[in-house]
Amino acid sequence: MSKQSICERERSYLEKMNKFQLSNQFKKIGIFIAIGTFVLLIGRKYVENSEWTRPILQGILLVGLLLTSLAKDKEEDEFIDSLRSQSYRIAFILVILYALIQPFINYSVGLLFDAEEKLEGFNYFQVLFYMLIVQLMVFWQLKRLNK
Repeated sequence: MSKQSICERERSYLEKMNKFQLSNQFKKIGIFIAIGTFVLLIGRKYVENSEWTRPILQGILLVGLLLTSLAKDKEEDEFIDSLRSQSYRIAFILVILYALIQPFINYSVGLLFDAEEKLEGFNYFQVLFYMLIVQLMVFWQLKRLNK
């Protein structure tokens, strides 16, 4: 097996992964899952001993947002694909900045109210949730502005 054929197969595989999208019906399913799970997360606060459900519901919420993010539009063309790529790039950069800056903002504000405040990061759910929400909002905004 030649080195060139291995590289060609890898390139082909990467191109397939880059073009991967779900059908348009998954957008509605994802939105339904995300909204339903969000409502359950809010309702969970009023049920005793429900702390064990939180990570499960957070995971389901992320799956719903991911389905929405990966679903094709009704009219998917190169322009929409370009807007989608831009929204992923912008979301990635904003989340990196958010992840770097937000702990210091939380710490500074916490010090104003409590002298014993500790510098803490945040969990994976916050980062992934913020990234998916930013990507979806930027994508929808770019589509709206470019119609």
